[in-house]
Amino acid sequence: MPSLNHKQSISIADSLRDITVTWSTRGSPNASLVSYARSYAKDKLTVVRGSWQRFVDGGRKARQQYVHNVVLRDLEPDTRYEYSCGSELGWSPVFSFKTPPAGENWSPSLAIFGDMGNENAQSLGRLQQDTERGMYDAIIHVGDFAYDMDTNNAAVGDAFMRQIETVAAYVPYMVCPGNHEEKYNFSNYRARFNMPGETDSLWYSFDLGPVHFVSFSTEVYYFLNYGVKLLTKQFEWLERDLAEANRPENRAKRPWIITYGHRPMYCSDEKEYDCDGKLETYIRQGLPLIKWFGLEDLFYKHGVDVEIFAHEHFYTRLWPIYDFKVYNGSAQQPYTNSKAPIQIITGSAGCNEQREPFSKDLPAWNAFHSNDYGYTRLKAHNGTHLHFQQVSDDKNGDIVDSFWVIKDTHGSYGTFD
Repeated sequence: MPSLNHKQSISIADSLRDITVTWSTRGSPNASLVSYARSYAKDKLTVVRGSWQRFVDGGRKARQQYVHNVVLRDLEPDTRYEYSCGSELGWSPVFSFKTPPAGENWSPSLAIFGDMGNENAQSLGRLQQDTERGMYDAIIHVGDFAYDMDTNNAAVGDAFMRQIETVAAYVPYMVCPGNHEEKYNFSNYRARFNMPGETDSLWYSFDLGPVHFVSFSTEVYYFLNYGVKLLTKQFEWLERDLAEANRPENRAKRPWIITYGHRPMYCSDEKEYDCDGKLETYIRQGLPLIKWFGLEDLFYKHGVDVEIFAHEHFYTRLWPIYDFKVYNGSAQQPYTNSKAPIQIITGSAGCNEQREPFSKDLPAWNAFHSNDYGYTRLKAHNGTHLHFQQVSDDKNGDIVDSFWVIKDTHGSYGTFD
């Protein structure tokens, strides 16, 4: 008899009309079924069968569970559905989600953050309320979950997935790996999340309204014990994906390109352990001796508009930057037609490692910073206007930072300096 202690989440699949439902059970797996309808109580239920995989944690007890994945295909755009998952032996509670509108001419809203743990998940309550109010079309969690999912033979990972079910079962919960997911070759991360594509959720992309989102793993630069091949495969994939997104016909359709990965490209101060004395990071410049895998030139070449990171337990907004130089659109309007990507660090959702202080000597490219617990909101109004807000949970939901990114044209920033 399976345990009905489901830990449920949904994500965008390879098409915006497809939603993946993921959950886990213990005991016999039996079957992987999702029943859904516009009204669960009144309409005839559609039942979709998926698949399950046995996940064995790498800890001493080798605890096992069964992770189920079901893809609901060809859903109607801009439609609310109610669903339950399980099998003939038992079903979860009824959850709901709303599919995105069709096409690119609409204005998606997202919550974005990294570094949220099982302990001190301070922002979660406010995110739950936001989700219940229907504020978001998707949520992006930029690495570092639970602290850590493998702890206590993966029991902490189970507890964390139950915690986030209150948002992740209702809104597509899109993720990327962080350094705290590394244990046993990122096995908990790869088993528990199911993102688009065929890369174990390590890197992928998806479209939402006028935005092309690109998720990647910064960890392939740091955990080389799992092989350099992952780094080269990801880089080659990023080259192809960004080149395709940057083609004029695709830029006309979806003008914005926004990337997200866990560790930031620029460090906050020289004491950060990911940097050397020049504030360099592997993500920015590439690994020593093989620097052609650095991402700054690649993102600059293909005209990435905004780059989102986490890892540091605070919020920082940078001026448009390339190769340590600020490229503001103008002195009066730095984020209007900027001449380099805009970077945001949003790692203050709350975890047991607590918040981090800032250096007394902040770099010239630091535009705004706050170490309040909180998260970032993004609304992509159209092909020319993005609006960002930073929510402070410490200040009862006050907006501590707000700015517009405005671009009349999108594309490569030019040749490298």
